[in-house]
Amino acid sequence: MFVFLLISLVVVVAAVTLAIVAGAERSGASPRGAPGGLADAPPDLLDEPLPPERSVTHADVAGLRLAVGVRGYRMDQVDDVLDRLGAELAERDARIAELESALAGAQAVAMGRGEGHRLTKDEPRDGPAEGGREAGER
Repeated sequence: MFVFLLISLVVVVAAVTLAIVAGAERSGASPRGAPGGLADAPPDLLDEPLPPERSVTHADVAGLRLAVGVRGYRMDQVDDVLDRLGAELAERDARIAELESALAGAQAVAMGRGEGHRLTKDEPRDGPAEGGREAGER
């Protein structure tokens, strides 16, 4: 009885092995990733996760994928990305502050000119037109 079970086990294992090999040959798969097989895995390290030649956009950050190391994300890549984002945010904050200051100055000048009086297209900005005297000065 034991011999019968052993022979049956060998036959079943051989049949399963043949079925797997025949199925792989039909699909064209090969162990090295030839056509029809599994695609190669993408590289684990990114050269430039953010574009160095221009400012970072929302799409750049949304599409960013950092490489995973043994203990999680690669710390050097995360540090580089955070340093870059921090520097660009600081530049943008400085530019926003500069523009807000310029706007406040322009509003103060406008308020000092006419206390709410708006200039029209025909009205000169800095006084009477060239060579122009008031009608009563002639």
